[in-house]
Amino acid sequence: VQLVESGGGSVQPGGSLRLSCAASGFAFSNYAMYWVRQAPGKGLEWISGINVRNKTYYSDSVKGRFTVSRDNARDMLYLQLNNLKPEDTAMYYCAKDINPFVIRPRPSLDQMTSRGQGTQVTVSS
Repeated sequence: VQLVESGGGSVQPGGSLRLSCAASGFAFSNYAMYWVRQAPGKGLEWISGINVRNKTYYSDSVKGRFTVSRDNARDMLYLQLNNLKPEDTAMYYCAKDINPFVIRPRPSLDQMTSRGQGTQVTVSS
């Protein structure tokens, strides 16, 4: 299993970024996929998920600003980040569910596995 994130960068408040996650080594379309982030000095925070039926879920901190999507034909996961705020500064990771075909609106961290190396998002003026 391999997950490789990309697309991070430095932006000003109010800016946008699109993160990508390339998946390989497993049946991507069979798994719910998640985005989590870790801000400096803080723990991992689940922020978004998309299940095998393309139902999407968001934490309150990003709802209305971030959009998750997936392309099962390309084994790709995406996260569109709009209206970025300084508090969105973090390392962003994608992860897969530990089991196929489950639906978890708000998974716990131990229900995710195989995080990639992450992509850094920095929001500052």
